[in-house]
Formats: sequence, structure tokens, C-alpha cells
Amino acid sequence: MAVTRLGRNPMYQQIADALREQIADGRLAPEAKLPTEAELRAEYDVSRETVRKALGVLVNEGLVISARPQGHFVRKRQPMVFRPQAEFRKRPYSPEMDAFMTEYSAEGREPRQEIEVAIVEPPEEVAKRLQVEAGELVAVRKRVRYLDGEPFNINDSYFPLGIVRDSEVMRPEDIGRGANEVLAELGYRQVRALDELYFRMPTPDQAHRLDLGPGTPIGYHIATGYTSEGKPVRVAITVLPGDRHVVSYERHRDVPSEEA
Repeated sequence: MAVTRLGRNPMYQQIADALREQIADGRLAPEAKLPTEAELRAEYDVSRETVRKALGVLVNEGLVISARPQGHFVRKRQPMVFRPQAEFRKRPYSPEMDAFMTEYSAEGREPRQEIEVAIVEPPEEVAKRLQVEAGELVAVRKRVRYLDGEPFNINDSYFPLGIVRDSEVMRPEDIGRGANEVLAELGYRQVRALDELYFRMPTPDQAHRLDLGPGTPIGYHIATGYTSEGKPVRVAITVLPGDRHVVSYERHRDVPSEEA
């Protein structure tokens, strides 16, 4: 991509566009070092401030990481595949680790999660979906999930307090068989889930918990689990940074008997 002072976009944006193109077509491969600030200044005949603004654009887009004093490097992308439809499927797990920890350990990555349990007055969007009365308290398991040392997503699950008060859900540790199975053992097996997926910018709290750079959009997934009687017993809210995830849905078409 040609960079010219006659272009419509400011110079810093043109430089960012040129570098982005090199990343996209592989000339700058994952983990490759970008030209230094001095080299970019000389190549484009611009000020240090212009070069830093150009690099800042790429950092904010999640394409480049800054590793001072070594320089700037192309970010190696290993997105997490998020499959909402897999929640109720039987998956192998270990007694010590839940499905997230087990699955990504098996892939050779380094998963970990920070878990916090609290009794809270639920946000309005949760209270409405759990159908709790005003002022009624609920339990929440707040998790930040990490892969290879980087915070990848937030998963906060809310439960009616009366159901889970004395269960493993209230302990801030991995539940090997999963909270869904704990609910089932308590007599509240979920047979149906409603998935809602929104796309927006993060709140300040979400950006802080996930260490997000400016301009990073998120997917906001709300899953409400229901028993066979139609009682909502769990609302899980997952925050998915757009530069770290692929959302994958699998669909099957029912084939009429005459077509089979």
C-alpha cells in the first residue's frame, strides 16, 4: 500500500494501513518484529509522534504487541473457539479440573482461571431472567479465564441462592463435573437453554478484568438454563473479546422420513 502525504487519511493512519496489509498477507508473520520507530521514521519521513500513533493503532486493534525495550511484534493469534451448543454435552473431565481446564490442557495450552464466589443483589438483566423478586439475593461464581498467561474471557454464573446455598457452587474452586451437574444432583437438571448473543464495546469493569486495549469490541453471551418445569436456575454471562474468539454454532437439519 502506497503511503502519500496527498492521501485522504492522516499519515499515521496510512502507515498503520501499510503495516496491517503486511501482517494480513504474511510479509510480517506471527511473532515477527516490526521495523523500529527510527526505521519507520526514516522510511516514511515522519515524526516520532506520527510513528507512535501508527503503532498505537495496531496495538489497539490487537494485531501488534509492544514489548519495550525490544520493540513491537506481530501478535500470534490462537483464538479460543466458543461453542455455546456444547454446554450440556457430556465431555471428559478430570476430578480436579472442570471442562475448560481439561480441554485446553489437552491442547497443550496453559489454562487457568481466577474464581470468586459472592452473594449479591443481581443486575437487572439477571434478575429478570432468573425471575427473582426485587431485593432477593443470588449466588454468583465470577471467573476470569486465562490461556497462556493472557486473560481470554469472563464467565459469571448466577444461581438462585436458595438452591445452591450449601453446595459446591459456593466454593471458589474448580468443579470437576461442572456446576450444571451439581444443579442436577440438587434436583434442578437443566433440559433447555436460551442463548442470547450481543456485540458491543466493553464496560470499564470488563475492560479492566480482561486487560483490553481501547477499541476492542466484545461478544456478550447470556445463557439462561431451565428445568423441565420451565424454572430458570442459572444465568451465565460470558464476555468474549473480539480479537480472541471464534463463536462456532453447529446446526442439524431434521430430514423428513420420506427424504431419509
